Amino acid sequence: MTLSTIIGAIELGLIFAIMSSGVFITFRVMDFPDLTVDGSFTLGCASGAILAYYGHPVIGVAVGFMAGVLAGLCTGFLHTKMKVQYILAGIITMTGLYSINLRVAGDKPNFSLFGKDTIYSLFETITNGMFGKFSDLVLLALVSGVILMLVVLFFKTPVGLALRATGDNEHMVRASSINTDRMKLLGLGLANGLVALAAAIYTQYQLFFDMDLGIGMMIVGLTGIIIGETIFGKKSILQSIIALTIGSVLYRLLLTYVLSMGMNPNDWKLLSAIFVAFVISLPTIQMYLSKKGK
Repeated sequence: MTLSTIIGAIELGLIFAIMSSGVFITFRVMDFPDLTVDGSFTLGCASGAILAYYGHPVIGVAVGFMAGVLAGLCTGFLHTKMKVQYILAGIITMTGLYSINLRVAGDKPNFSLFGKDTIYSLFETITNGMFGKFSDLVLLALVSGVILMLVVLFFKTPVGLALRATGDNEHMVRASSINTDRMKLLGLGLANGLVALAAAIYTQYQLFFDMDLGIGMMIVGLTGIIIGETIFGKKSILQSIIALTIGSVLYRLLLTYVLSMGMNPNDWKLLSAIFVAFVISLPTIQMYLSKKGK
């Protein structure tokens, strides 16, 4: 691998660390497998890309976040108020988002941002090119560092602690007069907002939008989390966020390495799914082998 491909892999890893932090909130903190992610990621891409196309890249990122929050709230509303089972609520929102995403993108299933201003070109202009070829890396390190630190600080607030408690023991939290429905709405909104925010940053980085960008993003987010936890553990929120950040970067480096060895890119998501299934099943496999050895 060349230096430029390694830098590119690290940059993508930092973007997907933001997305993995959203998946972490639902999957690990809330114990809520949220299938909205594939739709909210495309929604963030569409919002970030279309506003960048018309000359507003920074607003595109902010709108991407807010759009993701609304998508998460929709899933939360279906689950908490309409009593729809959580997996079905995510599927319903994800399905509805397909049409909404197409409308947001101006009824264009794909388009290029080549030659348009993005947050990366604006940063390079503001810094007068002082970081050279590392300009994108510096920007992404700053943005992802601030966002992930805000996530860690949020979980140290009373509201963040209540959200964690809701995921640990909903019945006990409800007995403490805390509105668990509001906690779920907050968690789903924040999680999908982070996913869509990462998507808006990603689509401007790639300089194109496509309606299929969100397919399999739930697994991509989980892969970063699981690689990080496998190596560094998950004792605290701070440790988990650091682990998923490093895990996301390692995932992109591994992907880049495998592709450089001649692997068909079409097979990568299949391998990611197999890897996640294997790691999640590892405790059961170990238990089975332990019983068999007695």
